[in-house]
Amino acid sequence: MKICIFSGTFNPIHNAHMKMAEYILEKYRFDKIIFIPAYKPPHKDYMPDMCRHRYNMVKLAIQNNPKFEISDIEFKHEGKSYSYLTVSALRQKYNINGKIHFIIGTDAFEKIETWYETDKLKKLVDFIVFIRENNKVNLENLKDKGYNFEFTGMPFVDISSTKIRENISNGKSIKNLVPEEVEDYIYKNGLYRNIKMA
Repeated sequence: MKICIFSGTFNPIHNAHMKMAEYILEKYRFDKIIFIPAYKPPHKDYMPDMCRHRYNMVKLAIQNNPKFEISDIEFKHEGKSYSYLTVSALRQKYNINGKIHFIIGTDAFEKIETWYETDKLKKLVDFIVFIRENNKVNLENLKDKGYNFEFTGMPFVDISSTKIRENISNGKSIKNLVPEEVEDYIYKNGLYRNIKMA
């Protein structure tokens, strides 16, 4: 099985996330793209009450694509969401051909050397790096250190979870920024009215 994982806070999942996943699925012909909402992101503050909401929103967003799957692996662990532990567990669960592919943005990839067990992680995955800005950053030094990655050709999509939370807090529309099911869920549950929610 050829799989790719898309791990993140997804606070909330939005249309740029969906476009990334659809682009990667078509370009690389993966059998599955597994979305993994972080339970306790190691580099971010989090609110326990939001964890289940973030999971539910991802589940709603991907429900119509049979090749998209959501994993609660980091929720079951309930500790900090370290990618190395997650990838190791997925390798035990699935019959995987070769390495797992790992979608990541340039902002996170620039900090990859600070991640938990990064030297072990880089032996298990091939990174697919999305440009978070209009210009490519220089990450070639990471190749010299054993990180296998390639940049995607997808144009930058200017949507961010931060902007969506700010819009809601300020009473502005989020139409066309998130899937309709996610928009309905946010308003039904009164999420992000307080900008400090994470």
